[in-house]
Amino acid sequence: MSKPRVLIMAGGTGGHVFPGLAVADRMRDLGYEINWLGTGRGIENDLVPAAGYPLHQLTVTGVRGSSAVARLLAPFRIAQSVWQAMRTLRHFKPDVVLGFGGYASGPGGVAARLLRIPLVIHEQNAVAGTTNKLLSRIANSVLCGFPNAFGPAVQCTVVGNPVRASLGEIDSPTARGLAMQTPFRLLILGGSQGAQAINEMVPEALSLLSPSERPQVRHQCGKANLVATQAAYARAAVNANIEPFITDMAEALTQADLVIARAGALTVAEIAAVGVSSVLIPFPHAIDDHQTSNARALVDLGAATLMPQSGLTAEALAATLREQLQTESLLSRATASRAAGKPDATEQVVRELQHWMGEKV
Repeated sequence: MSKPRVLIMAGGTGGHVFPGLAVADRMRDLGYEINWLGTGRGIENDLVPAAGYPLHQLTVTGVRGSSAVARLLAPFRIAQSVWQAMRTLRHFKPDVVLGFGGYASGPGGVAARLLRIPLVIHEQNAVAGTTNKLLSRIANSVLCGFPNAFGPAVQCTVVGNPVRASLGEIDSPTARGLAMQTPFRLLILGGSQGAQAINEMVPEALSLLSPSERPQVRHQCGKANLVATQAAYARAAVNANIEPFITDMAEALTQADLVIARAGALTVAEIAAVGVSSVLIPFPHAIDDHQTSNARALVDLGAATLMPQSGLTAEALAATLREQLQTESLLSRATASRAAGKPDATEQVVRELQHWMGEKV
């Protein structure tokens, strides 16, 4: 008897791919056969084969914000991508298709419905992306990480955002001794590609703190920004452990008392899963400003501080750090963050897929 088959569609950024990998790993553990649909240019080209999953590539790009010529050619390119996706689905014969967003999800989702294969989509952000908004009209099931991601017109089941299994095994903030020793530990996450504004501002802000106020610093700056970030810390005369990319995010978050980060859906979900206080600086050019909406999910619970980049100064960030780097504040906010986490998100997605495959759950 052949294994049940699941096709996962996710690509472009880690925010789409990592939740997909969390579900893929769990499904593989349960004995399912997994294939992946992506594009030839996204981060999935490195991460998915490295995780052991066959990757099928579509020749598709985004339309929003493109030139007039690109928009004119878009219908033909989309039709070509749908045909490619249908060919992949006919060959792999999945029992269910799961989309996390990204360029490949659109053609893949349409192909699934044309071939009458159950389609489940998951939206990670607090404001649904363009592809998932379109697919929500034809999907058999719509899952989301935040309430009301699609507005009142679409009914979605809130399951949270799947995170890597190691993050769900971490002790509570109190049990792991968070904020129990000084200097406190500050983790800066600018995303895998770094964030220039954060990389430049944090060293300057830390230089405004007295030596006795300064935390231990671990800073993920992105490969392209390593030299510039090292120079910024040198000018500020602040010691820091600067890394282009942190592979073991569970370990990094576990060892942090406070996190400064963007507010991508994956980052917010991981911070909540671990339970750590955070200062969130949303990327101001994110489509529909969805990172600000993501951040508010933690801010409204007293688990994080929101600092818009438009008003970000070294002085303001230094003042926020002085306020937050206190044992009582760190513990209370970390506890609130942990309560916001949804450690069973992966299992809920798996159960939904099993439902559409006709399995008893």
